[in-house]
Amino acid sequence: MINYQLILAAGAGIFILLILIMKVRIQAFLALLITSLVVGILAGLPPIDLVKSVQNGMAGTLGFVATVVGLGSIFGALLEHSGGAQALANYMLRKFGVKNASWSMVITGFLVAIPVFFDVAFIILVPLVYALKKQSGKSILLYGIPLLAGLAITHAFIPPTPGPVAVADIVGADLGWVILFGFITGIPAAIVSGPLFARFIAKRIDATPPELTEAQQTTLSTTPFAIISIISIPILLILINTFANSPLLANYIPNNLRSWLGFLGHPFTALIIANLVTWYFLGIRKGQTTQTLMDISTKSLAPAGVIILITGAGGAFKQVLIDTGIGEMIANSMQSMDVPLLVFGFLIAAIVRILQGSSTVAMITAAGMSAPLIAAFGPGEMQKALLVISIASGATILSHLNDSGFWLVSRYFGLTENQTLKSWTVMTTLIALVGLAAALTINLVLP
Repeated sequence: MINYQLILAAGAGIFILLILIMKVRIQAFLALLITSLVVGILAGLPPIDLVKSVQNGMAGTLGFVATVVGLGSIFGALLEHSGGAQALANYMLRKFGVKNASWSMVITGFLVAIPVFFDVAFIILVPLVYALKKQSGKSILLYGIPLLAGLAITHAFIPPTPGPVAVADIVGADLGWVILFGFITGIPAAIVSGPLFARFIAKRIDATPPELTEAQQTTLSTTPFAIISIISIPILLILINTFANSPLLANYIPNNLRSWLGFLGHPFTALIIANLVTWYFLGIRKGQTTQTLMDISTKSLAPAGVIILITGAGGAFKQVLIDTGIGEMIANSMQSMDVPLLVFGFLIAAIVRILQGSSTVAMITAAGMSAPLIAAFGPGEMQKALLVISIASGATILSHLNDSGFWLVSRYFGLTENQTLKSWTVMTTLIALVGLAAALTINLVLP
């Protein structure tokens, strides 16, 4: 039997969320909390139960996400300060040469964005794109689009970046599987949206970038091998733990060893170890004072705080959907219409992304609406990880004038709005479509 009250509550919730963010311009954290309360009231949840539902949703999400995002932010800030991103980019350019610089840029972006936020990594590396344009005389997009593709894919698909960490926690996915599938799906997405698309669009669009300011002309101080090794530490530890507990290997590893691998490979421990290694080898050994490192670490937590709170509000939204029965209703409707869970997550994220611009809000909203469906669809650990990738893909699609990333690219590459739509917007759409296609393909061959 159709429950029209729950349908009204769900529809009103999405509508109110978009209005609050797009028109009223309320911060996403507050908007998600208001939406959660309105949905609960419209669905008929008793007021006291509604408040407890929001509280439980916040608490259940923040215990994990706050720690991982905080540690990841400090890790990225220390790596950024070391000059490792530029060192890695220059190393790749020397290996690939100017002729194949598009490939070096996409690989550099892919690796650098694992610990460093998208916009920070872009600003650090954009001088290299300028230099390549000046040296080759070719379109800036030939080198800029691959860099952007690598940065955008890793930022959306591969933990410990905040987006996939938050979505993984809300839908209950294992970070190890998310990392593995993030790499597997990210590689074809990077190739198609990066060097291949860049070769096409560079023949049609060129622009004159603005002059660099002194603050943007950074110097190198770290070897590429150090940066790759340190970035690999948390990823490898988390993956080892995931494989050690997988059905294929669990019976062959002694319980005591598996327990220690679980401890070392837990995201908390893995990121603490990575932070300590970075703090010493890229900080103390490079002559940095402990006060400088403390200041860098403290400053890095400011943007992390916003992401943490938005994610917590997304957890509250998810819990309200569960407690009101809206999640179960949506799951039953999807099953009757044969809509795959991965496609549902992608579509919700894509709709929210296109309408209001923020990929973070799109990911959190889609994760909140997808999480209550887990029980009904019964996906395994690998399928949950693919759901994270599908949601991340949807939240990447069709970046346009309501997205801050659109204007960042337009400004630094000297593009008009029309040129940015034809290059950056198409690139983000290619990432989304290839990412979804890869996730669906992998899902077909999983047991």
